[in-house]
Amino acid sequence: MNHKSTVNFLIACCLLLGAVFSVSPAPTCNNCVTLDRWEQTNRIESSPAVKRSYSAASSPRLNLILPRGVQRGQTHTLEFSGERLGDAQEILFYSPGFKVESIEMVDVNRIKAVVQVAAEVPVGRHIAQVRTATGVSDYRPFWVNHLPIVAEVEPNNDLATAQAVAMNSTVDGVANNEDVDYYAVQCQEGQRLSVEIVAMRLGSYLFDPYIAILDANRFELAVSDDSALGGQDGICSVQVPSAGTYYVMVRESSFGGNGECRYQLHVGDFPRPTAVYPAGGQLGQSLSVQYLGDALGPFANEVTLPGAKSDEYSVHPSDAKGLSPSGIKFRLSEFPNALDSEPNNAAAAATSVEFPSAINGIIGENGDQDYFRFSAKQGQVWDIEVYGRRIRSGLDPVVHLLKGDGTYLVGNDDSRGPDPYLRWTVPEDGEYIVWVHDHLNRGRSDYVYRVEFQSVAAALNIEIPRVEQYGQYRQAIVVPRGGRFGSLILANRINFGGEIVLESDQLPAGLQLHAQAMSANLNQMPVVFEAAEDAPLGGQLVSLAARHADPNQAIRGTFKNSADFVLGEPNQSKYVTGEVEKVAIAVVEKLPFRIEIEQPTAPLVLDGTKDIKIKVLRDPGFNGNIHVEFPFRSPGVGTRGNIQIPPDQTEGLYPLNAAGNSQVGTWPIYAIGMSDVGGPAWSSSQLATLEVAAPYVTMEVARAGCEQGETVLVPCKINQLNAFEGEGRVQLLGLPPNCEAEPLTFTSTTTELVFRIKTTAETTAGKHRGVFCQVTIPVRGESVVSSTGGFELQVDVPLPKEEPKVETPAETPPPAAEAAPPAPPAEKPLSRLEKLRLENKKK
Repeated sequence: MNHKSTVNFLIACCLLLGAVFSVSPAPTCNNCVTLDRWEQTNRIESSPAVKRSYSAASSPRLNLILPRGVQRGQTHTLEFSGERLGDAQEILFYSPGFKVESIEMVDVNRIKAVVQVAAEVPVGRHIAQVRTATGVSDYRPFWVNHLPIVAEVEPNNDLATAQAVAMNSTVDGVANNEDVDYYAVQCQEGQRLSVEIVAMRLGSYLFDPYIAILDANRFELAVSDDSALGGQDGICSVQVPSAGTYYVMVRESSFGGNGECRYQLHVGDFPRPTAVYPAGGQLGQSLSVQYLGDALGPFANEVTLPGAKSDEYSVHPSDAKGLSPSGIKFRLSEFPNALDSEPNNAAAAATSVEFPSAINGIIGENGDQDYFRFSAKQGQVWDIEVYGRRIRSGLDPVVHLLKGDGTYLVGNDDSRGPDPYLRWTVPEDGEYIVWVHDHLNRGRSDYVYRVEFQSVAAALNIEIPRVEQYGQYRQAIVVPRGGRFGSLILANRINFGGEIVLESDQLPAGLQLHAQAMSANLNQMPVVFEAAEDAPLGGQLVSLAARHADPNQAIRGTFKNSADFVLGEPNQSKYVTGEVEKVAIAVVEKLPFRIEIEQPTAPLVLDGTKDIKIKVLRDPGFNGNIHVEFPFRSPGVGTRGNIQIPPDQTEGLYPLNAAGNSQVGTWPIYAIGMSDVGGPAWSSSQLATLEVAAPYVTMEVARAGCEQGETVLVPCKINQLNAFEGEGRVQLLGLPPNCEAEPLTFTSTTTELVFRIKTTAETTAGKHRGVFCQVTIPVRGESVVSSTGGFELQVDVPLPKEEPKVETPAETPPPAAEAAPPAPPAEKPLSRLEKLRLENKKK
């Protein structure tokens, strides 16, 4: 039984037992407080007055947009479903061409929006999210098509009941369990029939589809399960041999499926190439490209490339019959193209290229090897990037570098997933050869690739880290009027070091950004956004940017965040992800609570602890529990995951500790609090500062010992490191049970103390290695607490007391008895030979 049959058999068995199958939600990080976990553990009801004032949409979540695809140039009603969406105010689209005409609430978790989609919107995937009166949802994908959309009509589970569809249309369908959907289409002799399914790429469910083109006799003309271009989504394109009815079959690849297995099936005589050659071009240039893999053969298009880089840029094939339903990824770079020139299957026949240029080639048949010759100067450093699978080619490329005489230097296979990468320093002036082939020495007419020799340059990008392992919770910036919202910003420095500062010139009106420069040795910084009391309500997508703190470095980067749309086995593998280059920022209504940090006046010292006071400012009538987190800690500083401030309290203490190797300095800190305001709502403190410093004193205590019940004097040497005023206090912690020592005081001039450690007969005997000094020093009205002077205290059990000896007169010993004569030695047994000799002698 093969794998798919096994899966089908297991599913059938479970169905017979009444099991219901669905993809389980992605697991969450146990170290993070997620929305679902908070709701399960913090069900604290707000007062009715507060709930009437604040809509039940705090922390909205968006799960799905229906229908999964829409036709451009039309007006559509889209349904957005999730959690707490009832007070939706706006739909934020990450690309232009969408106009929202109206928004209507279906219920608290669903809304309908009438959206006009412009005719010039590119076909393919687009991203949207919902802004409510009190928050911003996750972002989710949907698809834009150029063909008219028809709904699937059941029953269509056999050729006899196949649903008739017009040529060049898109079917909006669902594959239920063991469901096989058939569609009938009329074709002319020699006509191209192209079929493309968008299912996994819809980004809503782990649905692996299988498609096939059949003739009237059920013979398969083409089948596709997975494809290099579509990933788990199949693509078929054939030239039909005769006029008549042809059938398109759709099912789940293992005959599974359920109501969540939605698909968009494109059927028509449109072009459906699988690759483009060359696979990239120079920014801002126009060039002719060749499309490969179409049923009617290669064809050319003229394309004009944008002037700015984009990792997601695609070209969209078209011919007289129409436009392909999805694009093909296309590299954009600063380099002109150098093209493969066959035959170049050996080093001696290598194609000559001049740098700077990007090499483009095709591994056109099994065993094909491509060699390119170039010149380089000693000391040049290149990042050699080979693009194959990353541009959706079927090629699994391998790259090698040789000297001009064929001597092997270095190679790489999979440093970029299935694609190679290596950094190479030119050893000497001369000619060199780059050699490209498929990992399994396969080849095909659409196995395109691109090799870019990129000079090593500095680059920077920033993102908001996840607080959910697989979700987007708190990755938008939601600032209440008159309040604040804090977040961490992560930075990825590439080929440079130094401090980084954020740029904030694109913020919405009424917002301010508070942030210090990111330290050169850190990759994250805390940022607090603050809204004025009269800041306009609303939201927008903002291009956050960061730069090197030294303006002469001219290093600048922008925001990029990635989301996981579809996860599955093994180990929550990422099947569909989505990246955005803007962050959603919204100003919402004022919250009924705020939190503040009482600015610390004294430092947190190494090997020390400090409580940060968090104050809660509550509106009258609001008595919700406040869940507080402390997201940013400087290197070496630790704390607990959160604290709770109960409804009857207005402040709490957040405990911090500093390791002995913590980085000293003055660091930014903030706290962020959450409470139930018709759903979890977040409010941040101001951006305060905390000094991490060396301790004021250290202490040295030698090993000490005594017996149970004794008092031992233990000298302590004080090393004065920083002057302070007043008296410090030191006490011994870690003493064994039934043992005590009075705390001692000292000043900035004290050099030695003596502890009196009293034990009792019940004091635990043994070696107690965890005894240490806890030092408390008053500094600017606060207490500076540190630990120092660890030592070992040995407590022994007393030796037993000896009884006094009593002298007794010695007795006269009795006379010694005469010694008995020694016993005769035992006779030695005779051997057989000796016995025979003795008998013979007697005779």
